[in-house]
Amino acid sequence: MKVVVIGTGFGKHAAAPAYQNVGFDVEVVSPRDDAAVKNALASDADLVSVHSPPFLHLEHVTAAIEHGHAVLCDKPFGRNAEEATAMRDTATDAGVANFLNFEFRFNESWSKLKDLADAGIIGTPAHLSWSFFGSGLRGRKLGWINERELGGGWIGAYGSHLIDFTRWLFGSDIVDCGGVTRTDIPGATAEDGYSAWFRLADGATAAHDTGFAAAVPSTPRVTLIGSAGTIELTGDTTLVVRRPGEEPDTTEFAPPPRRTPPPALSAFFARVAEALRTGAAITPSFDDGVAVARTMDQLRAKAS
Repeated sequence: MKVVVIGTGFGKHAAAPAYQNVGFDVEVVSPRDDAAVKNALASDADLVSVHSPPFLHLEHVTAAIEHGHAVLCDKPFGRNAEEATAMRDTATDAGVANFLNFEFRFNESWSKLKDLADAGIIGTPAHLSWSFFGSGLRGRKLGWINERELGGGWIGAYGSHLIDFTRWLFGSDIVDCGGVTRTDIPGATAEDGYSAWFRLADGATAAHDTGFAAAVPSTPRVTLIGSAGTIELTGDTTLVVRRPGEEPDTTEFAPPPRRTPPPALSAFFARVAEALRTGAAITPSFDDGVAVARTMDQLRAKAS
């Protein structure tokens, strides 16, 4: 199978090798080379994988669908829920397969957390607390990720993954949210940190406290509280189940690799390849992208 990858950043350096890992023939084109994009979309590709900046998603996803291609789009899914809905509806009307790149679902430790919750190890999950601070936006040249009008901001870059994971973990939609945002990078118009609360349709709650402009990075810490225990995940490497009257049950994971492509991305793309071969519908899809985009719009509108 052949995939056209639109994107010379994450697309070229992470997505393309991940596709090669699972057996795709890969063509990479620059999102700003209109002629190259046009020629690639006119080819007999089995999939178009859009990793251009968010402000170009609507253009590239729509063009791919118009050529009859199955489409995978990176997150955040466009600049807002309006664009996300337009892309989802266009794909649905055309009947093409569609996938949303929430690949963090396939991180080994995140998947284990989900499996344990689904197995009822801690009873009924009731609250998720997630904290992570990095320093990746410090000392970096300003670009689209720092501009809100272009679809930039930490809510879209990382929060989209956490919002998707929160929905997926609880198996329930987010019905309300609020919080505060921070912008510590001089000259930026988009947030580089946020602290937010979420309420889900099943009554569960969640809290995210995260940013990417800290002076130094800190260890990610996750706690899932259930009716009969808790699950703690530290640094994506140490998962501990705690239940009343029992010794803690600890699972260790290898440190997240620094190599490209990330194993989670290859795992997701392997599922995409199988879906294309069999015609099966899988998640995460454009429907998930729309749901997350709506929550992000609500959070941005209510955050102070």
